[in-house]
Amino acid sequence: MKFSEINNVYFIGIGGIGMSALARYFKSQGKQVSGYDKTETELTIQLTREGIDVHYEDRGDEVLKHLEKGSTLVIYTPAVPKEHGELNAFMRENFQLIKRAKALGIISSELETFAVAGTHGKTTTSTLLAWVLSNTKEKCNAFVGGISSNFNSNTLITPESKRVVVEADEFDRSFLQLDPDYAIITSMDADHLDIYGDGSHLLESFRDFMNRVNDQGLIVINANLDLSNSLFNSLNKTRRITYGTNRNADWFATNLRYENERFFFDIKSGSKEYKNIELGIPGAHNCENATAVFALLSELNLSEEIIRKSLASFKGVQRRFDFQIRRDDLVIIDDYAHHPTEIEAFLSAVKKLYPSKKITAVFQPHLFSRTRDFMEGFAASLSMCDELFLLDIYPARELPIPGITSDVLLQKITAPKKQMSKKESIVRDLKKEKREVIVIIGAGDIDTCVKPIREVYQ
Repeated sequence: MKFSEINNVYFIGIGGIGMSALARYFKSQGKQVSGYDKTETELTIQLTREGIDVHYEDRGDEVLKHLEKGSTLVIYTPAVPKEHGELNAFMRENFQLIKRAKALGIISSELETFAVAGTHGKTTTSTLLAWVLSNTKEKCNAFVGGISSNFNSNTLITPESKRVVVEADEFDRSFLQLDPDYAIITSMDADHLDIYGDGSHLLESFRDFMNRVNDQGLIVINANLDLSNSLFNSLNKTRRITYGTNRNADWFATNLRYENERFFFDIKSGSKEYKNIELGIPGAHNCENATAVFALLSELNLSEEIIRKSLASFKGVQRRFDFQIRRDDLVIIDDYAHHPTEIEAFLSAVKKLYPSKKITAVFQPHLFSRTRDFMEGFAASLSMCDELFLLDIYPARELPIPGITSDVLLQKITAPKKQMSKKESIVRDLKKEKREVIVIIGAGDIDTCVKPIREVYQ
């Protein structure tokens, strides 16, 4: 497929973080871009401001009237239901129709590709990698799964650059459409079991992804990941190095510390030692992410000075340890964590940053299947807070599963104080007592609560 022959690009699910990045890219290439999403959000409103036509009702066959088949490319997300009227109309009329991952694969195939994969950590790591590379003379393009606070966007379009950073998503095996030159693997915890069935099939997918990395390239992999599984016996010969806080790693971070609410650490690799590295966002998990970027770019002989300055000036990703209010009397942090491992890492970082303050969490579970599969893990990680307000499960693409509810999860949580709440009442619930640290956690539509909570305390 030649994108040069395409005049119109239509997106089904244009408001998704990955889809909207592609929409912005094609808009920058001079294409007519439009699309559908089921809900108006801040992101879709911003797309409209940028000249992209977005509508919110499934128009079925009506959508065909304004699009010419021969010059239109339709891109859809795997999260769109198979019975969606517009999707079926395009399929029936034999429009050029591809998934988001295929489009990203085609775009990146012409560029030197840096891919970041992992069941968690990939958004922050890919955004940090893009930030560092953007500060080099070669610059870079980027497609990431969150809104960078440095770029204020989920995409970075630099036509003169021959490099691209992509967030390699394991959902629906999307990352198998990529052929990276370099890759970072942050984690391979069981997730998306509604897609994979079990953890072994997820590992198979990661193995297949690693085998797509250029033989002359480099894979930087978290030292905590176990590649002894027989599934990984058939890995290709691409060079691999490890990173982490594990002293057995090829590149390991040590001496993590907070000084006046600023975060520092050291990195060691063989006989080399890099002291007093500052990272603009806190947390041991973010230190690991930064170590991966430092290791990869150091192996590629990028300037140490550029890496250091970029790590220190990194502002993070919206909804990833995202400070909404940071005062002596009150701190509010928003975070996208939606897996028990992510929640544990996030709350551990918050507790280390504010060891003497009471932590109040607001959490919305994401997906019935994920809540079912990791019920005990969610209970354990959420029990780390001092008080919890638990919202109903956000269903996304799923139908309810009998016996899987937030009430069932709440009973298993051992936090000192806990109760159910709703988006409509969470502000009132929080205001009933004085708060010290409020954390807002989840991947559904809990982000719509962030602004009302922040505004009532400003």
